[in-house]
Amino acid sequence: MRILVTGSSGWLGRTLVPRLADLGHDVFGLDPAPAPTTHLVGSVVDRERVRAAIADFGIEAIVHSGALHKPHIATHRREDFIAVNVNGTFNLLEEAAIQGVRRFIFTSTTSLMINREIRAGGAARAVWLTEELAPAPRNIYGVTKLAGEHLCRLYHEELGLAVIVLRTARFFPEADDMAHAIAQSDANTKANEMLSRRLTVADAAESHVVALEKVEEIGFDTFIISAKPPFSPDDCEALVRDAPAVVAHYFPDYPEIYGRLGWTMFDRIDRIYDPARAATRLGFTCRTDFRRVLDDLRESA
Repeated sequence: MRILVTGSSGWLGRTLVPRLADLGHDVFGLDPAPAPTTHLVGSVVDRERVRAAIADFGIEAIVHSGALHKPHIATHRREDFIAVNVNGTFNLLEEAAIQGVRRFIFTSTTSLMINREIRAGGAARAVWLTEELAPAPRNIYGVTKLAGEHLCRLYHEELGLAVIVLRTARFFPEADDMAHAIAQSDANTKANEMLSRRLTVADAAESHVVALEKVEEIGFDTFIISAKPPFSPDDCEALVRDAPAVVAHYFPDYPEIYGRLGWTMFDRIDRIYDPARAATRLGFTCRTDFRRVLDDLRESA
C-alpha cells in the first residue's frame, strides 16, 4: 500500500514511518521539518503541496498525524491552530476524496475530552472517560482537533471515505507540565500515568497500523487509545480519596519496587481513559501497561 504520513518528522512519525516500511508498504512522509523519515518538506496548509503529494506518489491511504499540539499554545497564534489543524485536515480530506484515496486515519487526542471542570479537579470521584462523552474542549488545541474529527465524519457520511479517528492518550517524551507531575522524577510521573492516561509511542504507532488494516471494514469510528487501566468504574471514588491504596490492591508488589527507586504514587487519580472499544471493535490493545512497567523496573533495578 502507498501511504502518505503527515507529521513524519515528529515523535510518532519517526516511529510509525519505519514500522510501516518494515511491513512492506511504500511510505511517504510529509512534514514542514526535514528528517530521515520525511520525504516531502512542506505543510498540509499548502493545498498544492498536498494535491501533488497524493497524485505524484499514487497515494492509497493517508495517516494524518501532523498537527500543532498543546505545547504550541504558548508559541503560536490561534490562527495558526486553525490553519494547520482545521484547514490542513480539510485539504487532506478534500484531496483524498477527489483523488480516490481509500483509507484515512486521523490522529486525534484524548485532551479534547477534558473540559474545564475536569481540568480543575476537586471532584468526589474520578471521571471514567469513554467515547460516549460529549467533548467540550478547554483550549484552541482541543477545539481544532475536535473540528478535525467532525470533518472526518462529514467526509465519511457524505462521500464514503473510510476514516478511523484515534484519540491517543499521552505518549510525548517531554517532561509533564501538569500539577500532578512528580518534580523529582519524570520517569516516575510517566510510570504512574500508565495506570490511566498514557501509552508508549510504539503502541501509538501500532494502533495506526491496525487502523489502516481495519478502516475499510469499519467504515468510520472513533477510538480512545491508551494503556489498559487495571481499575473498574467501582474504583472511581477510592481513586480520588486514596489512589496508592487502590493501586496496591491491584499490584501488591508496587510499593516495594517503588520504594527501592525512591518513587511515589499519585495521591489521587482523577481520570481514567477506557480503551475497551478499541479492544473489542478495532482489535487493538496496547502491549505495554502498568504491569509490564513494574516488571521492567524490577528487572532493571
